[in-house]
Order: sequence, then structure tokens, then C-alpha cells
Amino acid sequence: MADGNAMSGQARQAAMVTGLIAGFTMVLGGTIANVAIPDVMGAFGVGQDTAQFMATGYIATMTASQLLAAWFIAQFGRRLSFSMILLVFIGSGLMCTFAQSIEMLIGGRIVQGFCAGVIQPLVMTTIISLYPAEQRGRAIGLYVGMLGLAVGFGPVVGGVTIDALGWRWIFMISLPFVGIALLLGTLFIPEEQGPRDKKPFDWWGYGLLCVALLGLMSAIANGHREGWSSDIVVTYWFVGVGGTVLFIWSQHSRANRLLDFSLFTDPRFAAAIALAMVFGLGNFAIAYALPVFGQLVLNLTPSAAGLLLLPAGIASSIATIMAGRMADRVSPLALIFFGISLFLIGLFALSGGDANTPILHLFVFAVLCRLGHSFMGPSITATAMRALPPDAINRASGTINFFRQMGGAFGINVLVAAVEMRTSMHNHALGVTQHDANRSTREFLAAARELLAPSGLPDALANQMALKFLQQSVAAQSDALAWRDGFVLLAAVFIFALLPAWLLSRAQRARAY
Repeated sequence: MADGNAMSGQARQAAMVTGLIAGFTMVLGGTIANVAIPDVMGAFGVGQDTAQFMATGYIATMTASQLLAAWFIAQFGRRLSFSMILLVFIGSGLMCTFAQSIEMLIGGRIVQGFCAGVIQPLVMTTIISLYPAEQRGRAIGLYVGMLGLAVGFGPVVGGVTIDALGWRWIFMISLPFVGIALLLGTLFIPEEQGPRDKKPFDWWGYGLLCVALLGLMSAIANGHREGWSSDIVVTYWFVGVGGTVLFIWSQHSRANRLLDFSLFTDPRFAAAIALAMVFGLGNFAIAYALPVFGQLVLNLTPSAAGLLLLPAGIASSIATIMAGRMADRVSPLALIFFGISLFLIGLFALSGGDANTPILHLFVFAVLCRLGHSFMGPSITATAMRALPPDAINRASGTINFFRQMGGAFGINVLVAAVEMRTSMHNHALGVTQHDANRSTREFLAAARELLAPSGLPDALANQMALKFLQQSVAAQSDALAWRDGFVLLAAVFIFALLPAWLLSRAQRARAY
């Protein structure tokens, strides 16, 4: 079973199913934990700025480890690499399930993200090897569509699991499917023919990249809590920025580099990369924000909060296929502008949400955002590829995917930091207005005491409970206002994305002349 083209039809289908199961469960694992953020915050007594590393740690390591997929295949072969990575994923899933501290939980999620990053390109190369060139498009489309469905189903599966069994079980629910993929992989994942090309890997550059990501994300996450000018945060910034500079320098000075920055000399490709980062930022930020917003602001159950993204996920999968076909007949730039416009409409609608927003409205807003992504994604990739010669396509594809997912990791990171800051600001601003001279405050407390009167509580205790209720109301209002500010921030990023889209359009017209 060494050559995909020499395999029987049934064996090829079995290998395809194996790859789909593995890829689906890995992406599902990336979004399944988003709906558990409030429960994890309560279980370990941490803030959202710490709990969000369950998501951002996964995405960041998934982004970086994608660069390792080719090395794994060259060193160990496709089948053994597939089996080893799935075994590590199962082990890290058990580590998350039985975590006794938030640090242990985040560590397990980081390892899971590492596995997901290696598996996705490994499965893609497997699919390419299974089918002749004229059949690959349909197979790759099926794979990408399944990954899109996994993004939408992750919060749903997570929410139902939390309500039925508890938050720890979300890390167990996918492991039986990973085990099935592991068993099938030992039988059906084909090995590549001929000697493996064991090129030296740029471990120096890879280490610098990991240090840079860790430093920058830690600085953003801890700045509000520790103080932006505190020694620890300044150290994080120094490590992150320094690591980034050294990484870029290393990629210009080494032959076996991870990323080819010479591709950025074409202004069309550089503009497409900027759009890809914005695309990833919006995609992952919305997948994180809606389930958390639904639970913290609307007081939805995890199951109901997870369902917020299901219609959007289904609509997005269908729209992605349509957008891919349209990109060959309609100007990709027109589709990019159309996608940005849809996303902006959805975000501005979300920025008016509060505890009284109907669930149906949130369904519609989420669908608008995901439809916007669907029209942007294929068009950005198509535009970037058209800007380069054929011999640069493979390098460019990996670069686009890297920056798209890096945008997603930093998107959640920045969004959570902004929401935490705005929550504190709103909480303080609303709190200082709550005093005896404020008529609304007096009326609120009087109404609360009246509700407590039938219970026969002493006046002193009733007053304390009324004040506690007032504090909770202020905190809830602060959360709602902060999330509204967060959606406005995302909208501002997409408004600025119109600039690289316009530059891309300009560069296209200049090249045409």
C-alpha cells in the first residue's frame, strides 16, 4: 500500500475516511473548549485572561507545528507519523480531562494544538497522494468542507457534553474517534514511494518563532492584570519583539528557512497576507466570542450557547463551496469586498447585543459573519496564488496558512484582553454612580428589599442582599458593555482591512496595464 494511485478503490476510500476522521476531530478539539471557558474560570478561580489560553494556546501551537509536518513525514514516514501524533493527542486529552490545575490544563491543550497542527497538512498530503490530479479538487473540497463543519459543531458538541456530563468530558468525547482513526491509519494510510527527502530542519528558526509567539501572547494576556509597564510584562514584550526580529533575520540568512519572506516583495501577495491575517482573526475570534458571550451576558446554558454557531457553520460550509466556484468566474476582489461587508454588518449588529437580545437575532448575526468569511477565504487564496510564479505556489500556500492561523491566535488574545480592560472600566464607571444621592440606585434597592420582604429576613440582612444584587447587576451590565466594545473593535479591524483590499485592487490594475 505504498502508492495511493496503485491502491484499490475501497482501500483509497478507507484511507480518505481515516484522514477525514482525524482532521475533523482535531479541528473539533480546537473549538469544543470555547464553550467551557466560564466553567473553567469557576473551577480554577481564574479570570478570562488566563482561561482563554485554552483556546489561544491550542491555536498558536497548531499554527507553529504545521511547519513541522514535512519534517515528521521525512523522518518517520507518513503512517508512523500519523500514528505517533494521534497517540500523543490521546495522551494530552487524558491530561486535560484529569487536570488538577489551570497550568496542567493549558499544557495539555498546547500539546493537543501541536498534534492538530501536524495532522492537518499530513492528511492533506495524504489526500493528494491518493487521487490523480483531475480528482484531487473534489477530494480536497470535501476535506476542507469537513473542517468547516467541525468549527461549527465544536461548540455544540462541547455544550451538550458539559450540560450532560461536565466540562472535563469535552476532552474525552473525541478520543474514541481518534482511537478509530489510529487503528484505521495503521492499515490504510499509504506510505510515500522512493527515498524520503530528509532535508535539515530549521530548528533555530522554529525555536525563535515559538519564543516570539509565547512572549507576545503572554504580554497581551497579562498586561491588564500585571500592569502594562510592570517588569514582567515589559520582559514579555522584550522577549516577544526580540524573538520576532531574530526570527525574521534568521529567515533571510538561512537556506533551509521555514518561511520565504522574499514572496512579500510582490505587493499583491503582501496585501493578500494582510487580508489572510484579518480573515483568521475574525474567524477564530467569532468562534470564541459567541459561546462565551451567550453564557456570560445572555445566561445561556452551554448547550444553547454552543448552538449559536451551528447554523452559521452549516451556512459557511455551503457558501465556501459556492465561493470557490465563483472565484473562477467573478473577480476575487469583488468577493473579498463583499465578504468584508457582510462581516461588518454582522459585527455591528452584534455590537448592539445585550441580555435582552433574542436568540434568533444572534443566529442571523453569526450567519452573516460566517458568510462573510466564506466569500473572503477562497478569494484571498486565489488572489495570492495568481500573484506568484508556479514554482512558488507550495511555499506561498504554507505561508498563507501560517499567517491566517496566527491571525486567529492573536485575534482571540487581543479580543479577550480588550474585553477584560473594558469590563473593569465599565464596572468602575457604573460603580461610582451607585450612591444614596442617585435616585435610580435608591429605587433599585427599594425594589430589591420589597422582593425580599416576604422572606422575613432582618432588615440588615435584607439590605446586604439588596446591595449584593446591585453589585451583580452592575457586573452583568459591565460584561455586556465590554463585549459590545469587543465586537466594535473587531469591526474596526475589518474596516482597516479595506485598505489592503484596496491596495490589492490597485496592484491588480497596475499589473493588468
